[in-house]
Amino acid sequence: MDAARLQSSFAVVSAHGDRAAQHFYAFLFVAYPELRDLFPVSMAGQRDKLLQALGHVVSHVDRLDQAVPYLEGLGRDHRKFSVVGAHYAQVGQALLATLEHFLGEQWTDDLAAQWSAAYDLVSGTMLRAAEHAARSQPAWWTADVLEHERRGPDLAVFTVRPTMPLTYRPGQSVALECPLRPRVWRFLSPANTPRADGTIEFHVRAQSGGELSPALVHQLREGDQVRLGAPVGRQLTLTPGGGRDLLLIAAGTGLAPMRALVEQVEVETAAGVPARSVQLFTGARSVGDLYDLPTLRGLEAAHRWLSVLPVTPEERGGDDVLGAALRTTRLAEREVYVCGPPAMAGHARDALAAVGVPAAQIHLEDHDAGRYTPSPAPGPMTAAVR
Repeated sequence: MDAARLQSSFAVVSAHGDRAAQHFYAFLFVAYPELRDLFPVSMAGQRDKLLQALGHVVSHVDRLDQAVPYLEGLGRDHRKFSVVGAHYAQVGQALLATLEHFLGEQWTDDLAAQWSAAYDLVSGTMLRAAEHAARSQPAWWTADVLEHERRGPDLAVFTVRPTMPLTYRPGQSVALECPLRPRVWRFLSPANTPRADGTIEFHVRAQSGGELSPALVHQLREGDQVRLGAPVGRQLTLTPGGGRDLLLIAAGTGLAPMRALVEQVEVETAAGVPARSVQLFTGARSVGDLYDLPTLRGLEAAHRWLSVLPVTPEERGGDDVLGAALRTTRLAEREVYVCGPPAMAGHARDALAAVGVPAAQIHLEDHDAGRYTPSPAPGPMTAAVR
């Protein structure tokens, strides 16, 4: 397959922006109206994300061997949307129909065959993984909300317990949906290592204009139920069994997976793994926004290998958490993990590389890292690894 030709043809369609997305969904829902129920009630957050994700993945089919682990994870994760085998073919038809409509005379039989073959490779990889997963795990886990605590006007910490065991690694994420916003899934990172009682703690901030996060902060209550998807992501996970000292940099609720990594080191050290130094920089807009500091101070008091350094502009003369962390000694000898707003993550890689941290030792919560698709969107075929 001619990957360059696939990419250039998709660029032509992408230039039409929302018009292309509207055509895609119009075809999909007219031809297969039953698919509408797989998507959120409001499509405002969806728009062109599905079309862009599909086109981006398929047009980079020349890198498919590198993307197989990601695509397999994507296929397993999509089971939570109630996606079945027939849906892959239906979405593929809508993609090809949209390409044909906007490419006009450029759409030839040969180009159509190339797009069809590329899509079949991608969807086939996802579908096989989904079918394999269906033999051993549910499409989603129902979980009871045991505790819900507001820790600020726009922030909550809540604890759930799945009704079936859910295994994950610290630093991974799970998609979450609740009846308050049906079919709207968002990724959250557990703030703890797996516990014997199966409980999972989540931290969430209500995003202005967000579809799900305001409901989780302001409306979710003890006794409610949520649904959780399969754990995904490898960017923020630690290699088990010890290793280099760690520098953890968290801003806002990006603290959640960083705290889970601290707890992993705690568990490993108790099991006899040689202790490694862990420095955790946690940043917030103000001292009052350091919502989990008492828990962190408790961990710090219990372990000599851990130091917690809160960073707020009012205490650091306007310095942000990344700037404060960059002054850490022996940076190049550490594994560095960063989790926070996309703007910080985007800047962190270059900033850390500039002070001598090897690329292989920089771990970011970057939804686009190591894969082809854009950021996650609420709907089938668009969930992304985190």
